Amino acid sequence: MHLPFAHRLLLFLLSFTFGAYSSIENAEIHLSRPLPGVQENQQFIPQLKPPKNDDFSDFLDALGVLQDDYFATWQGIWPTSIDWTSAVLGTYLSAALTTISRSAGDNANLINKYFSELVASYFGQDAFALRQEAYDDMLWVVLGWLESIKFINVHSELHYSNSTSPWYGTIWTSVFAHRARLFWDLASQGWDTSLCNGGMVWSPYLEPYKNAITNELYITASISMYLYFPGDDNPSPFSSQSLPRMNTAMIPPAPPRDPKYLAAAVEGYKWLKGSNMTDSGGLYVDGFHISGWRKNNTQDNKRCDSRNEMVYTYNQGVLLSGQRGLYEATGAKSYLEDGHELVADVIAATGWNLKTDSLLMDHEDNSILGKWHGLGRSGIVEEACDAPGYCSQDGQTFKGILFHHLTLFCDPLPDHLVLPDDDVAAQSLEEVRKYHSKQCAKYSNWIKHNARAALTTRNKAGKFGMWWGAPVDTAAGRNIPAQIPDQAVDYRNLGTPESWNGKPFGGGNETMEANSSGGVEKRGNGNMKGRSEMGIMDLNDRGRGRTVETQGGGLALLRAQWELVDEVGA
Repeated sequence: MHLPFAHRLLLFLLSFTFGAYSSIENAEIHLSRPLPGVQENQQFIPQLKPPKNDDFSDFLDALGVLQDDYFATWQGIWPTSIDWTSAVLGTYLSAALTTISRSAGDNANLINKYFSELVASYFGQDAFALRQEAYDDMLWVVLGWLESIKFINVHSELHYSNSTSPWYGTIWTSVFAHRARLFWDLASQGWDTSLCNGGMVWSPYLEPYKNAITNELYITASISMYLYFPGDDNPSPFSSQSLPRMNTAMIPPAPPRDPKYLAAAVEGYKWLKGSNMTDSGGLYVDGFHISGWRKNNTQDNKRCDSRNEMVYTYNQGVLLSGQRGLYEATGAKSYLEDGHELVADVIAATGWNLKTDSLLMDHEDNSILGKWHGLGRSGIVEEACDAPGYCSQDGQTFKGILFHHLTLFCDPLPDHLVLPDDDVAAQSLEEVRKYHSKQCAKYSNWIKHNARAALTTRNKAGKFGMWWGAPVDTAAGRNIPAQIPDQAVDYRNLGTPESWNGKPFGGGNETMEANSSGGVEKRGNGNMKGRSEMGIMDLNDRGRGRTVETQGGGLALLRAQWELVDEVGA
């Protein structure tokens, strides 16, 4: 087989760095010496708690299916993903590696295998295409490679802190950091003060839309750059300044802990908090337009006054890790309190009562489905597109993002904060840690409830479905209407309306049209098309069916269960 030059270069780089492939077809890549054992004179190995139940096995199975069935090692990509969902999948992979590294057992070969695929995804990522996409797409890239750096740091500290030589994976830290830096620089150009007194615009190619996800990503990516970016002295061209001219201007070094990242996160959070972007249930709606706006035409109105009331799960998740990061950087407990308030609102919007730690018994008459509460029913997280079966590739990614960032938010707080003067008293830190842990513990049964539901959607190949709360009685799950709020546009599943492409926007429900310039594909209506071997309809075979995005969502949920329920309770 004759491989294209780019693919041959990728294989050469991997082979040069890590050693030869034992089999390209099976991707059994042995990249480093095994993790140290317990024999005398070997490197330090911490006393880690061994997995003690099937939840860890379910987590590893979900990861195995994601990588073995959906990842093409020779290409360095998940071929059925799109640019931004691929960046999210890489984030899940890095986070999963952190979880495996923290667990006991001989996991060296497993870590080597998945880390090699993570490195391959760096070369497979279409970085040049992503530079031309919306600002939120760029920020997913930032978060993805910072998550990879976090894994490298955790793994090195756990297993190589007393070693005479560092873990080989640290050679990739500077590589990942450089890409994260360039994409943050590019995305930060979306911050705009000419409209709405601030905030990030979603895309430079459509009418101004200041949406929740782009602003939440900007906050979280900025504070993550402040906390985890190790600095970058790579003078590679094509920075945010040189890209439009495509010249070879070198870029200056970037230091770690640059105050500009902290300032950006604080400013972004202040704007979002004052933007009136939450509904009566405390959930973030999708975003704001400027009424009467026309392309290339000035007007007096500069206010965000036309709100899209659509609610998505990922708009409730991304901010959580940003809030935690802002606490670590400033010592202000209010960021954590805001986060826990948001989590409580999300849980309530699924039909789960945190006070009684149980389901709300509110089934509607003549229905086996629970009452819709805004973000789910019967205590299970749900997108509005789940029950009707019309979720797009974007929509299929959202729930996993929620649980990934919940896991980051509820990870035990550190012993020391990252503060310019580090003046927070140890007693105060301990009090906050206890508060945070107590609040996060309240979410355990709800997380387990969702994990049990999601596990029931796996097919014989171990692939997760989209609708975690799909009823066993498939007839009862047919022809369920989408729960769309008034004055909402479900553009992430049905495509951007034509009115968003530089035409006057009047608000309200718009006719959905496919719009290639918006980067959103119009989806089908989710007609039933799949049946099991027994001839019984599988509600999760409708529409796009089981995909790499639904598998990523299942993985993120099971990781949340392991990290926040099983490990904490061990």
